[in-house]
Amino acid sequence: MPGWRVMAIPVLLATVALAQARTEPIAVRVGPVTAVAWPAQRELARTLAEVAARPAEFPGLGTSTPGVLSIIIARNGAALDSIVGGRAPSWGVGFADPATRTILLRADAPDVHRTLRHELAHLALHDRVRVRVPLWFDEGYAGWAAGEWARLGGLELNLAVARGAVPELRDLDGELRRSPGSVGPAYALAMSAVLELARRHPDGRLDPLINRLAAGDEFDAAVQATTGLSLTRFEDAWRRSVRSRYTVATWLVAGGAWVLVATAVLALGFWRRRRDRGRRAALDEGWPIPDPDDQLNGQSDETAEPAEPGGPVLDRNPRP
Repeated sequence: MPGWRVMAIPVLLATVALAQARTEPIAVRVGPVTAVAWPAQRELARTLAEVAARPAEFPGLGTSTPGVLSIIIARNGAALDSIVGGRAPSWGVGFADPATRTILLRADAPDVHRTLRHELAHLALHDRVRVRVPLWFDEGYAGWAAGEWARLGGLELNLAVARGAVPELRDLDGELRRSPGSVGPAYALAMSAVLELARRHPDGRLDPLINRLAAGDEFDAAVQATTGLSLTRFEDAWRRSVRSRYTVATWLVAGGAWVLVATAVLALGFWRRRRDRGRRAALDEGWPIPDPDDQLNGQSDETAEPAEPGGPVLDRNPRP
């Protein structure tokens, strides 16, 4: 997530120390990479620094070396939020600042290694491309580079997409910064748009577009030159592609049918409870509540037979 790049980081280690004043952070250096963490995350910091220091392949970029890089590892979401001054969304697990070559990660992220790869892709892209690119391209590229293919599978269970509600690319930028409920599908759609850019080139590769951007072409012009489509026409083609791939039929096959069944069962249960409510209330009318003292004696007013004058009291439940 590159949105953190707008923040200033005057003194990196001082900022980290102030954010978590209870314990002193430690720095682990592996080649040009410095990982800053707290003692409990020391081994994780070393592992991540070793991964980040290795040359890596990225789509359309070839082999990239990280160069001088700082990685801050926060214990959890609260620690991360304090480091970035309260600007981190609750669902954020990683941030990259290309200007200071700094990556911020949550140690409790579901897959912190994949998150690191995602943020390294942001840095690699911005090392090569100096012109401004849309947020959807930035995030879609990083998702592709990190192998976040499960996101695309999640689109199959997104009913809004299955019904054809695919946002325009400019609206997709807003979705990427919104609520946790919308950001998952937005990242997946951004990935699908970047993959479509590669597919639209005759070679089926992203390299020509990256090379155009690296040469200084504006994004719209680079898309036109490498796909033969204006950005507007590309957007139309991409939205048609998404609608044709993710339909109500694929939603049902992927598990949507079970959602319908579960919804029907819940609705039926609710309807039956409402229907039976009056019947249960009618059955409850006219039933006296037994006196506890009579229950203890094994007898109540309803079980005692009235005594006839001069006759014995009959017990309806005689004991041997």
